Amino acid sequence: MNAITIRTMLPTDWEFVANIYKEGIDTGIATFETNVPTFEAWDKAHMSTCRFVAESNTEIMGWVALSPVSNRCVYGGVAEISVYISKNSRGKGLGKLLLEHVITASEQEGIWTLQSGIFPTNYGSIKIHEATGFRKIGKRERIGKLHGKWVDNVLFERRSSVVGID
Repeated sequence: MNAITIRTMLPTDWEFVANIYKEGIDTGIATFETNVPTFEAWDKAHMSTCRFVAESNTEIMGWVALSPVSNRCVYGGVAEISVYISKNSRGKGLGKLLLEHVITASEQEGIWTLQSGIFPTNYGSIKIHEATGFRKIGKRERIGKLHGKWVDNVLFERRSSVVGID
């Protein structure tokens, strides 16, 4: 694999980000979403900071972004992770690289807890979350429906060792 650059996601990256998101949706094990939202809807749902893409030779291969878990101020340092890798770039360590990058950036933004809800059958995502310090909190049974069927979700959490420790 050629050199990989991780940089801030730009609005002009949306076409590529949306395509990768669609590939994730198509797996049936990445999200409860069944359609890619408009950029405006996606932008509104995600934090304005901690949005990154991984690229090589100007090809965007994956992305990561954070969403607030609540609008209550007490949860201001808690965010949910979304990380997606293009179909042709999976299994090469890119997800771990993006997670490590967003962890560091999130701590600089004052985030003390990152969480991720992962389908139990998404073994690759579980593996990279565990490899970057996330721990399994528990399984939320029948938390949502996908294509008319109930699906479980495994909740992972990573507490910062530098933010929110006092």
